[in-house]
Amino acid sequence: MLKALKWQEANPIQAKSPTDWTNGAYYTGVVKANEVTGSKEYLDALKAMAKRNNWQPWERFYNADDLAICYSYIYLKYIGEQANLEPTAKIINDHLYKDYSWKNGSKTDEKKILWWWCDALFMAPPVIAAYAKLERDDSYLKEMDKYYMETYDLLYDKKEHLFARDGRFLWTGESTDKKEDNGNKIFWSRGNGWVLAGLALLLTDLPKDYPIRPFYENLFKEMSERIKGLQQDGGLWKTSLLSPESFDHGEVSGSGLFTYALAWGVNNGLLSKTDYQPCVTKAWTALLKCQEPNGKVGWVQNIGFDPKPADSESWQNFGTGAFLMAGSEILNLN
Repeated sequence: MLKALKWQEANPIQAKSPTDWTNGAYYTGVVKANEVTGSKEYLDALKAMAKRNNWQPWERFYNADDLAICYSYIYLKYIGEQANLEPTAKIINDHLYKDYSWKNGSKTDEKKILWWWCDALFMAPPVIAAYAKLERDDSYLKEMDKYYMETYDLLYDKKEHLFARDGRFLWTGESTDKKEDNGNKIFWSRGNGWVLAGLALLLTDLPKDYPIRPFYENLFKEMSERIKGLQQDGGLWKTSLLSPESFDHGEVSGSGLFTYALAWGVNNGLLSKTDYQPCVTKAWTALLKCQEPNGKVGWVQNIGFDPKPADSESWQNFGTGAFLMAGSEILNLN
């Protein structure tokens, strides 16, 4: 894990912004690694990043992606580091309460709700829950619930127990529906990884007595059972969950997110250790095989929205983040 951190810090990706979602997801992995190890290297990386960024999120208050980097800022404040959370407070409040056209929906494209793509359930809800915990203010959670339920109602397939990436991948019964070559619905591994890992992050900070916590726990367990059954013999998950034959390799970002979430479920008593620990240890063994001796983590599908191939040379900072998240919970396994 330290090798992965050091390689990634020495090889920053050319993102749209140092505060964009790719860095938000990467540094969420650094947070989790620091939580479990207490290693100075992780904390130093987080503090240096926050200072470089001047504690800023990215610029689009209406887009869940631009909140993701704030997870790291809130963590630093929570552990007692000097932190300026004014920009974080502003974007969270604007995101939840300020009017914007996305909240009213669109009839011309897939942006029919605020969190219209399933990845958003990783980018925003964990940040909101962490901030609500820090501020001891559940009103943020109640507003979050509203938007989460919109996404759940629109994109969750209750038969498959998986999330469509966005409205373009919903089945309407028409011949024009998007489908895999084998005729199955398209369910993207990383998209569902974002949702399941986001649920683990959310539940970590959600009060135990929160009224609708059972909904989030039940969704986590339902999806976990489905994801466990889709693990491939080699230990990883393919980029297309219901068409594993589409590509002849596993993929690290989705697999890392699944490994983190399932291991978290075992460590927190939501998933059976007997049933799930073999799955996550097998997955971690496979993830390690995707890391080069210098620390670089490969086999990461590039930025996208549907299943595509990867190779040993394809890497992304959010893939490293997923790797660190997975390792953090593997270290917690008893």
